[in-house]
Amino acid sequence: MRKQSAIKNYGLLIDRNYRLIKQNYLKTFKEVGVDITTEQWVVLDNLQRKDGLSQNELAAASFKNPPTLSRIIDLLVKKNWLERRQSKEDKRSWLIFLKDEGRAVHAEISPHVKKLRSKGWEGLSDEDFERFSEIMATVYKNFSK
Repeated sequence: MRKQSAIKNYGLLIDRNYRLIKQNYLKTFKEVGVDITTEQWVVLDNLQRKDGLSQNELAAASFKNPPTLSRIIDLLVKKNWLERRQSKEDKRSWLIFLKDEGRAVHAEISPHVKKLRSKGWEGLSDEDFERFSEIMATVYKNFSK
């Protein structure tokens, strides 16, 4: 075990990078002319991959707590990008679907998101990403205990 003084403040590094990444996404969305937040983008992107998720499934896939996700969904419904449909199997549950307008926004933004992801990973290899993913998973697991 390392001495406490030798342990670096990795939380600060994670936070600094998260803030800069988020700023770049928001700047790009604004330049493209789409009124969307990074949190809203994550919801659209998850539904583009698998439409018709329950709010609980979408919360888990988006790493959002249910009340936060519900507010995001409300905003996206008001923008006419999503719709809620009552589940046929469970009348207490709602399924979330992309509307055509939401699909169009996703299609418009996707190429820009791909460029941002590539920009962030310039000079790094697939092996770097694998190691980074392992480290982040370990930190997550350590705090989840």
